[in-house]
Amino acid sequence: MSGIKTMGERNLMFFSGRSHPELASEVAAELDVEITPTALRDFANGEIYVRYEESVRGCDAFVIQSHTAPINKWIMEQLIMVDALKRASAKRITVIMPFYGYARQDKKGRGREPITARLMADMFKQAGADRLMSIDLHTSQIQGFFDGPVDHLFAMPVLINYLRGKLDPATTTIVSPDTGRVRLAERWSDSLGTPVAFVHKRRDLEVANQVKVHEVVGKVRGRTCVLIDDMIDTGGSICKAADALYEHGATDVMVAATHAVFSDPAVDRLKNSRISEVVVTNTLPIPEEKRFDSLTVMSIAPLIARAITEVFTDGSVTSLFEGDS
Repeated sequence: MSGIKTMGERNLMFFSGRSHPELASEVAAELDVEITPTALRDFANGEIYVRYEESVRGCDAFVIQSHTAPINKWIMEQLIMVDALKRASAKRITVIMPFYGYARQDKKGRGREPITARLMADMFKQAGADRLMSIDLHTSQIQGFFDGPVDHLFAMPVLINYLRGKLDPATTTIVSPDTGRVRLAERWSDSLGTPVAFVHKRRDLEVANQVKVHEVVGKVRGRTCVLIDDMIDTGGSICKAADALYEHGATDVMVAATHAVFSDPAVDRLKNSRISEVVVTNTLPIPEEKRFDSLTVMSIAPLIARAITEVFTDGSVTSLFEGDS
């Protein structure tokens, strides 16, 4: 692998923070470049130091960082990396956040609440980012929060390619765990040729991560159900949805989600549930202690690498998903 990929007078340089080095290495291998050597360390008081060990002047910089726990530390590190690139005269800076931190705080549900997803976009713009790239944003409106191009990538083709060989469309139903994911479920059903159902639920606004499941709408009795979502956090919502499907006669329930946040007690809930398989991607690191027998992890690195190549060559990121819906 070479350290820099060139196109005419333009140089692609790839940078990684410390939150998910395995994913960064996979993306670099797909791109056939090396991760640019970077000094990254913490001072005694927790402040972060960044210095690039090679010249970045005039480069097309791509900076990847997964916003995992401790999420505020890794967001701050990526912001500092962008600032360092800007001050070192990088020509164009693309921020790659496979999981967009604070994406669930995208609107005001009640008075005196922040819109932190917008604040995130503003901070990266102020730091010097020219472009954002993320996978399966919690809501599409976040694309409008950043004053510049946003590449919204979709993990659906990666997940579907794995599940297609396991499912019989004649006996499978794609299920949205709430009304907000019905449109995504319809895209899945169009690709697989299956019907759609959804679980009607109401979230308790006074207690974080508490969900009340009400009823199932759609054809699930005697069928294999695939629950799809953008993320699994504590696992409460998805496990209750699975229970509701079994109560309505489903013979098997699988789960497919992009972001494996897996905050406690998600792993225990999923291991002890009746869900037969949980399929996720590696947008976030999943340490060994959070893996379990029914978990399948698909690599998102080839998708990110193809998107980087399209951006670098002024190609079309949209072309990566044409024909998938």
